Amino acid sequence: MLEAGQLILLVNPKGKRYLRMLKEGEEIHTHDGMLLTDNIAAAGYGQIVETHLGHKYQILKPTIYDVIKGLKRQTQIMYPKEIGYLLLKLGIGPGTRVVESGSGSGGLTTALAYYVGETGKVYTHEKRPEFYALVRKNLEWAGLENRVEQFNLNIEDGFLASDCDALFLDVPNPWDYLHHIPGAVIPGAMCGFLLPTTNQVSDLLKGMEDKPFEEIEVCEILVRNYKPVAERLRPEDRMVAHTGYLVFARATHGCEMSVEPPKKKRENRGKPAADKYHVDRKDMIHARKDVDEAEPQDAENIESAADGDEKAE
Repeated sequence: MLEAGQLILLVNPKGKRYLRMLKEGEEIHTHDGMLLTDNIAAAGYGQIVETHLGHKYQILKPTIYDVIKGLKRQTQIMYPKEIGYLLLKLGIGPGTRVVESGSGSGGLTTALAYYVGETGKVYTHEKRPEFYALVRKNLEWAGLENRVEQFNLNIEDGFLASDCDALFLDVPNPWDYLHHIPGAVIPGAMCGFLLPTTNQVSDLLKGMEDKPFEEIEVCEILVRNYKPVAERLRPEDRMVAHTGYLVFARATHGCEMSVEPPKKKRENRGKPAADKYHVDRKDMIHARKDVDEAEPQDAENIESAADGDEKAE
């Protein structure tokens, strides 16, 4: 028996999917007809319900992947392929306190809220009021609003959170806010950034050079799906390729020991010593002189050979 407020995923035999929140006494309209939520609640997960036209739908419990993909959006959300790696790199788990800026439509905010659990907290900052309101609606729809504290403001004056375990910025100019990070996270906290272009990544790396950041990593994540047919296994015709660059770094303010930067390799490592190729300028002058002196003699030899050929004829 399912209860009101739970999310359900309805799937028909052709793969058509409907993600809905259960509400008592309501109707769910599909392309195959109408379903009653009371019948869905009585049936439970894994069971079959029929529309008023006799079409069958199976009731499934949605994953957080399904929830993120089903959010209402006014902006491009972060793809699950980036979110999965991000959660591991930032160490997000039950009890984690994480600060975020650039909520957008709330895709990452929803994922963070899900994984911090009941004992964790997400502090998300969004300057645009329409996106702030949309994120609130999406969190309420997902049943995760109690795990998130929202702030409708610009972070140019800093973050309204402190002593957090991790931080993530999805803003176009994160280098302008690096000096606020030490006041928001604990020493040694992991920080992440999402940027769409390489020049933005370069600007961020330059901004980090004179600030307390170590273990810097830049990457992008590509996913290529395969057609799941055993006799004709091959890649799909299309793939979700570049959607953004991820940058990670550890904020080392307040840390007693810093990691030494890797030593630069010698440019000529593995090559012969440079002095083997050294040519003295005097040797070059003498060599040129020998060539100049030999040229007339060679010309005479050529003329003699030509005269000999004429006499032979």
